[in-house]
Amino acid sequence: MKKLVLAAAMTAAASTAFAGSMAEPVVEPPVIEEEASSSSSAIWVPLVLIAIVGAVIAAN
Repeated sequence: MKKLVLAAAMTAAASTAFAGSMAEPVVEPPVIEEEASSSSSAIWVPLVLIAIVGAVIAAN
């Protein structure tokens, strides 16, 4: 059991030792997000649905 714990500790120490390098870091260019154009057409869908439901209720 002691050997297993020692092996796990040595593996963890070795993996962190090789994690970095002396190479220059690669910097990714910033992502520019364009805002979605807000349009008034988004309001028409719920209004049409309400009108259809109102017409169905009024017809009964």
